[in-house]
Amino acid sequence: MSDENQNNSEQQETLFEFPCEFPIKAMGKTCPELECAVVEIMNRHVPDLGEGAIKMRPSSNGNYTAITVVIRAQSKDQLDSIYMELTACEHVTFAI
Repeated sequence: MSDENQNNSEQQETLFEFPCEFPIKAMGKTCPELECAVVEIMNRHVPDLGEGAIKMRPSSNGNYTAITVVIRAQSKDQLDSIYMELTACEHVTFAI
């Protein structure tokens, strides 16, 4: 399949036009391992995370932490791979 056909096919599968800015949120129980795991996963899939790309916010009682990472997404496959790895991580309760 040519690159043009592959891009057209990919655009039909998603409403996003790549590349694009895309926020990914992972949430889990507050612990140092959560932040480390999310950062490691993101660095495997996005080698050039910009400064300020990662924001952390604890829940009101501090039991959970939400980590939002804004990336420059290159493709639907890249996003699918990130979500699959985040949801498979033992420290991540869910990812959106």
